[in-house]
Amino acid sequence: MEVARQSSGGLSAGAPVIRSALDVSESERERIYEEAWQAGGAGVLRAFTDLMTNREANETAAEFVRSKIREIVRDPDVAERLSPRHYPIGTKRICMDTGYFETFNRPNVTLVDVRSDPIVKMTESSLETASDSYPLDVVIFATGFDAVTGPILNMGVTGPGGTELAPRWENGPRTFLGLATSGFPNLFMVGGPLSLGVLANGFFAIEQHVDFLANLLEWARERGYGRIEATPEAEDGWVRHVAELADRTLYPEGPSWYVGANIEGKPRVFMLYSGGFANFRRECEEIARSDYEGFVFSRS
Repeated sequence: MEVARQSSGGLSAGAPVIRSALDVSESERERIYEEAWQAGGAGVLRAFTDLMTNREANETAAEFVRSKIREIVRDPDVAERLSPRHYPIGTKRICMDTGYFETFNRPNVTLVDVRSDPIVKMTESSLETASDSYPLDVVIFATGFDAVTGPILNMGVTGPGGTELAPRWENGPRTFLGLATSGFPNLFMVGGPLSLGVLANGFFAIEQHVDFLANLLEWARERGYGRIEATPEAEDGWVRHVAELADRTLYPEGPSWYVGANIEGKPRVFMLYSGGFANFRRECEEIARSDYEGFVFSRS
């Protein structure tokens, strides 16, 4: 458990990775990728240290995955359309389901790329694209979701004097540690915007957030405080810090829900802390040791 808490992703499996994908031979790289592929999950993206920071290194992982898709999917055209090409692999959520690619070998499964052949109409019995028509009985809409900020903003949160949260976040979320936002006292978020989110083991991330907030509340109660609020200065610093960390990675290049790309009109801001679980934990511990610098307390 403690090994996981000290790791970047909040995971305890395997020894820490310390090598660049570009520092090993091609055969050794393939061996490492194959071992990670057979282990399953997102292991390929954790096989080397620089896959999410170096485009050349990232391309080696993308090409390995393409080669595996070509092995599995019998139709070369379908395999190509399933292959990562238009953005660095991992900058959008990758598929980790068992047997997903094998599905496209079934005779009753058709893959349609709606970027090149867009949907133009639905009828009582079919779905029509620009070039074809597909008979159907059931349509399942899987059009994405308003991740990270959506669940909070959709609650219509208001603060003192009727201050609304949504206008303050119109250019992207503004929080301190992803756990609090200035102007909204005693509003605490677990896994909120600009926190670890999905870039770490969710269970450990949530546990860490809850422990930090519980200790914060206890510290304030012991001193007779009833109101806790993030300062605007701390919030500004955290927003800059998270943006600087993201800019060191390839994540902002992906047209994903990480940056709100699936929601029309949503500002394109990378909404997660990309510095790793262990670093986030250490930053929170330093703030706690400084008597929660970045928060302002009052008795009312």
